[in-house]
Amino acid sequence: MALTTRRRALTTLGAALAGPLALPAAEALAAEDRGHRPRPLWRAHAHNDYEHPRPLLDALDHRFGSVEADIFLVDGQLLVAHDPDALDPARTLESLYLAPLAARVRAHHGSVYRGHRGPLQLLVDIKTEGAATYLELDRQLRRHRHLFTTYAHGRVRPGPVTAVISGDRAARVPMEAQTVRHAFYDGRLADLESATPAPASLIPLISDNWSLNFTWRGTGSFPESERAKLRAVVSTAHGRGQRVRFWATPDIAGPDRDAVWGELLAAGVDHLNTDDLAGLEAFLDAHRAR
Repeated sequence: MALTTRRRALTTLGAALAGPLALPAAEALAAEDRGHRPRPLWRAHAHNDYEHPRPLLDALDHRFGSVEADIFLVDGQLLVAHDPDALDPARTLESLYLAPLAARVRAHHGSVYRGHRGPLQLLVDIKTEGAATYLELDRQLRRHRHLFTTYAHGRVRPGPVTAVISGDRAARVPMEAQTVRHAFYDGRLADLESATPAPASLIPLISDNWSLNFTWRGTGSFPESERAKLRAVVSTAHGRGQRVRFWATPDIAGPDRDAVWGELLAAGVDHLNTDDLAGLEAFLDAHRAR
């Protein structure tokens, strides 16, 4: 399958590069009501999305194609926070993400973005012991099974949302044992380099820490050896039907961040990581026009 086709397919194996000129949120909603639907920015990933004033909703207003929620298993509940001291029993994965996504998909007749069939990625970062936390997460995802891309007996059935599990690595064991699951696993570069790599039906996403793999932070020229390494990573992943994301990239507005984002786009990296929703939206809109 061609790379462009794979990115546009309604599967866990691709992500689209899209985005018209930016509209403020209110104007975008009005435009949608008139039938003009701004295209989602599938490559935009909202890092620590739950720290925004309106978790999930702010990212969707900025047309992001991927959002990240950190979870802790506490007394049978999946609570969303970055650190244990910020836990709040009212801020659950169900209330902040699962229920709002289910309601939005119902309202939009089967998609997160009205008129656009690509799946939103929900990256769930497990902060407590992985196996036990995943089993509770799996139970909650099954309550919304029609919302999620599903793996069943060797086949992937696309859904409006694709859940990808990151964080504590122990989650992989119960996931691999399942013949039916409503989530997928976030791999690392080590998984990409393995002599027996897992298929994209388990690991559709390869994520890793930029600062541990590259010395360049956007100042001066990108070293050719590092550019070649980046492109080799992307080429290998895409050849296996997997997407690529790096965290810990520069995220302070300015020329260094833009330089890194530009190289990521040029290399075909599928998700750009940010806490600055408006900044990445504007950057992707500007670069789509080039």
